[in-house]
Amino acid sequence: MSAPTPGPNELPVLPATFRPTLTRVVLLAVGAAMFVVITAVAMILENLGAGERASFVFVALLFFGVLALLSRPRVTADETGVTVVNITRSRRLAWAEILRVNLRAGDPWVFLDLSDGTSLPVLGIQPGIARERAIRDARALRALAELHGSGVNEATENG
Repeated sequence: MSAPTPGPNELPVLPATFRPTLTRVVLLAVGAAMFVVITAVAMILENLGAGERASFVFVALLFFGVLALLSRPRVTADETGVTVVNITRSRRLAWAEILRVNLRAGDPWVFLDLSDGTSLPVLGIQPGIARERAIRDARALRALAELHGSGVNEATENG
């Protein structure tokens, strides 16, 4: 479930989850289709033994698993902070740890500048397929960080 789209001066209701929904749908649909096709091919081919059929199904599951991992990124904001879930790692941040929310032209996803001097990529907001939605989500996350945090925030792309 995604966060409701806020109006120009409206913050999303917390908890809010931001994720690249269209990318997720495409990845999971392609993964499921690949699984079905590869499994069907394994069952249709007459000259395959049980082990070879099992290896086809295993490879199909492996493909689906990789695409499922790629569809995992999201960012969830609540009253106490933000949980960033990227492909293989999750990180919980308090609002005070977030100094800036950045989405500049050409960036593949949002970056959070943190109080410890590091930058954290947020793959859950990426302008790849749905650019306008990513910009809205980045602005909403920036507004939440400004409201709840103590950091100074930089404008995102187009805003």
